[in-house]
Amino acid sequence: MSAANFDILRTAVITEIDGANQDLRQHINQVLHQHPETAYKEVFAHDTITKFLEDRGFTVKRSAYGLATSFEAEVGSSGPLVVICAEYDALPQIGHACGHNLIATSSIAAFLGAAAALKQSGAVGRLRILGTPAEEGGGGKAKLIDAGAFKDEISAAIMAHPMCGHQLSNESGTYSGLAAMKMIASHKFRTEFLGKTAHAANEPWNGVNALDAAVAAYSSVGLLRQQMKPDERVHAVIEDGGTVPNVIPEYTRMNWNVRSPTISGADKLLARVKAAPTYSNLIANKALCETYVDEMESIGEKVLLRQEKPITASTDMGNVSHVVPSFHGAFSIPAGLDVSLHNPKFAAAASTDEAHEIALRCAKGLAMLATRVLLDVELATRARNDFEHNAEW
Repeated sequence: MSAANFDILRTAVITEIDGANQDLRQHINQVLHQHPETAYKEVFAHDTITKFLEDRGFTVKRSAYGLATSFEAEVGSSGPLVVICAEYDALPQIGHACGHNLIATSSIAAFLGAAAALKQSGAVGRLRILGTPAEEGGGGKAKLIDAGAFKDEISAAIMAHPMCGHQLSNESGTYSGLAAMKMIASHKFRTEFLGKTAHAANEPWNGVNALDAAVAAYSSVGLLRQQMKPDERVHAVIEDGGTVPNVIPEYTRMNWNVRSPTISGADKLLARVKAAPTYSNLIANKALCETYVDEMESIGEKVLLRQEKPITASTDMGNVSHVVPSFHGAFSIPAGLDVSLHNPKFAAAASTDEAHEIALRCAKGLAMLATRVLLDVELATRARNDFEHNAEW
């Protein structure tokens, strides 16, 4: 397809997303932010998003792939397939402090825009939006992979995540986003300790203190950090440490993350700590990233192509990137230098109208990336080749 034809389709994408702006702000972004739900409990989000898509004429499969809060909608019946992943879970107590309300907004907007472009093109192709619950520690995409959500011949799976500008580049204000967002691998698991209850003052010798076991485990791993590499992480919290101080706890539970830049590194570190659900390291696809940068430039946005070092965080989109060619970009929303992801101030930043508009600009780039992968055979071939032979880029 010629550049002129892509210009026409780009106009269709922009028109569709701009036309849906207020509906997306009121009926997706704002309501999801106001109703945060944690992993696998995203009932409101699931029902809200599926109704939004159904009201716009899409056929939606609710509770897709055996997951109650997943969903799937698709346009087209033949040809290459692009999957747009949508996240919408929140964090306990601090709500949308990872900005998944904006991810849902940008992914849905991208689906609307790309669907309009595909329809206008008259070409064959399949475009799917996939609801991916429980990114925050629940490994929703890993479960979707196991359930067959990514078993088709998929040309690309794409999405983008909000971030603070100072996390993208040291050159403040220079870039509005990042294309090649790399993240490290992570093992996630819980440990339980069982003891025996007793009165902590009257006869403590008759008890076995499960909290002591948890504290000992926490302290022992703390000592291990002296021998860990600078880009490795182990962190934990005591989720259940007992009830009252005058009763020796008979049960405690801890939640752990073990992270390293690669799966092999995470496996080795895990063996030193403890087996567990895995978040694979996020692989960046050169062809998809370069195309996204070009598309964002066409609408006036300067996006950083790549960072030299991966972000020391993890995502289950990493698992997807090991199965199909994948794009996981980032878009910068206004936030102070003292703000980072998983902070209540980031939740506040993710609720602003300015953040919404930025998410929609990102959606236009995502929509055109999806459209170009569907209609440009050469690009799809390069993306597949990078997936198979250039994973270390």
